[in-house]
Amino acid sequence: MTFKEAIQDDIKGVFLNFDEFGEYHKLNGQKTLIIIDENELTEREKRMKGVDGELHNRQFLFYVAAEDFGPLPAPGRVLNFDGKEYLITDAADESGIYSINLEAVRS
Repeated sequence: MTFKEAIQDDIKGVFLNFDEFGEYHKLNGQKTLIIIDENELTEREKRMKGVDGELHNRQFLFYVAAEDFGPLPAPGRVLNFDGKEYLITDAADESGIYSINLEAVRS
């Protein structure tokens, strides 16, 4: 088995394992196993500072298996997450796991 094959096996066996890290949420009405990552989002927010007077946005980052989600979504599209609509601000394929950053505008 190659290293890349081992990573693919570990996506659901380790990284997105419900007993270890994963939790179920509804993505566009479908129950899907994901990981919400508060720490990585905090690090990304440190690099992007808001300007006074702007709307404050609720943001969060989650990981999902590419095979469970489907095609990688483009930034600017809307995703329904647990019954609420969010704007996809960033999405990347990280070796079969998507990292997706969502944002909801709030005043």
